[in-house]
Amino acid sequence: MKIALIGATGFVGKEVLTEAVSRGHTVTALVRNPDKVPALEGVTAAKVDASDPDALGAVLAGHDLVISAFNGGWGDPDIYTKHMTGSRAIAKASEQAGIPLIAIGGAGSLHAADGSQFVDGPDFPADYKPGATAARDALDELKAGSWKNWTFLSPAFQLEPGTRRGIYRTGLDSPVVDEEGTSKISASDLAVAILDEAEMPKHRGRRFTVGY
Repeated sequence: MKIALIGATGFVGKEVLTEAVSRGHTVTALVRNPDKVPALEGVTAAKVDASDPDALGAVLAGHDLVISAFNGGWGDPDIYTKHMTGSRAIAKASEQAGIPLIAIGGAGSLHAADGSQFVDGPDFPADYKPGATAARDALDELKAGSWKNWTFLSPAFQLEPGTRRGIYRTGLDSPVVDEEGTSKISASDLAVAILDEAEMPKHRGRRFTVGY
């Protein structure tokens, strides 16, 4: 496939880039700073403002799939607004270009046993709440819209560097936990799940989650 990857130099994006290239896909890395994109065969870097749907749409033309690892910038006091603006622009540009979108969001919107969302709970970390709330609200807008050629992936709560094991389990709206009750996955194996979904879509028009 010819994949447009937004946020290709971020924590998750760089793992997705590596995984996609290892599978033989051609990737256009859409980033703020093209100089940070590694020189890999089959990878082209392009500077684009992810919050500008018209500029983004022009770059997306001719691709088979959009994978978005966009976020509004952890630690930015305006992360909520920036994340919502970017998420809306990415969805709009993908829809107008007629290209499927896989958007990587947060785990905060996953559901606890009582049906509530973790991001609304009293124990959710305050520093992450604005960004997690934005990711949740962006998912809600996708759900409410008429365009359904999208997939939203919530990672496990513990998303860390780690060895690519090539294994994971999937869920829908509740966290996937291991035998110790922990929701975790490496960024490398999250990328495996993303590219598996890209190659064999199983969750178009809805959210899914992964964990060990």
